[in-house]
Amino acid sequence: MNVFKKLCLRMLPVMLALPLAVHTGHAGPAAQFAFSTSDLTLVKQTTSTNGWVTVLSASIKTPESKELLINGSLEAGLFTQTQVSSKNNKKDTSTASVAIQVQALIDGQPAPPGTVTYAARTQTLSATLEGAIAGCLTIVTNPDGTQSIVLDPNCVTPEEIDLILSTLNAASFNFVASNVPVGQHMISLQARISSSTSVQNGTASAEGLVGKGTVVVQIVRATRGASAEPTAQDGAPSAGATAAPANTWGRLKVLYR
Repeated sequence: MNVFKKLCLRMLPVMLALPLAVHTGHAGPAAQFAFSTSDLTLVKQTTSTNGWVTVLSASIKTPESKELLINGSLEAGLFTQTQVSSKNNKKDTSTASVAIQVQALIDGQPAPPGTVTYAARTQTLSATLEGAIAGCLTIVTNPDGTQSIVLDPNCVTPEEIDLILSTLNAASFNFVASNVPVGQHMISLQARISSSTSVQNGTASAEGLVGKGTVVVQIVRATRGASAEPTAQDGAPSAGATAAPANTWGRLKVLYR
C-alpha cells in the first residue's frame, strides 16, 4: 500500500466526523393570493337593495394560521335629483340621500373592520320664490281716483329649481382578518345600496349602482408588538414618541414560498 492510500485511510474517520455543508440558495416562492374580477355592472342602478348582495367571491387555502388581507375595489355610482317648487315667498325644501356600503366575508363571517361606506351623498335644495305672476295682475281704481296693481295669489304659478348630480368613482378598501385557521376558505365581497328622499312641494330621487370590481385575497404575516414610534437617525426614539401597544401590528409581510 503506497503512502497516498495510507494517508487517505487515516483521514477517513476525521472526514466522516465533519458535518456535511450544503449551500442552498434562498429562493422565496410567489405570494399566495386569489382574485376575482368583473368588467360588468355588478349591481344595476337602483334605489335600494334588499339586504346584502354578493358581487365577487374567491376561494383560498391557508397552509397555517395566518392573516388574510382582502382588498375590494369597486366602481361606485351615485345619482341624486332634487326639485323645489315655491310661490308667494314660501320656502320649499327637497332632500335626496344615497349610500353604497361594502363588507368582506370569510366563510360567511364579516372581516374586520366590518361595514365600510364606499360612496355616500346627501343633497338638499331649498328656495324661497315669489312665483310666476304673469296674467295674475289687475289694475283697480281706488276711491280717491288713484290706481293700484293687485296680485291674485291664487293665480300665481310656482317657480321651480331642479338640481341633478351624477357621479361614478372607483373606491378601494383593505379588510384584514387575523389568525385565520388552516384550510379552504371562501371570501366574498358584498354590497348594498340604501336611499331616502324628503320633499314638501317638489320632487326628489336617489339611486346608486356598483360597476366593475375586483377582489384580491393575500395570505400575509402580521408583525405583532412592533413599535410604530418615529426614530432618529441613530435608531433611538425621537423626542415625544410614544410606544405602540403590545398588540399593535407594525406592518404586514407578504409570505413567499
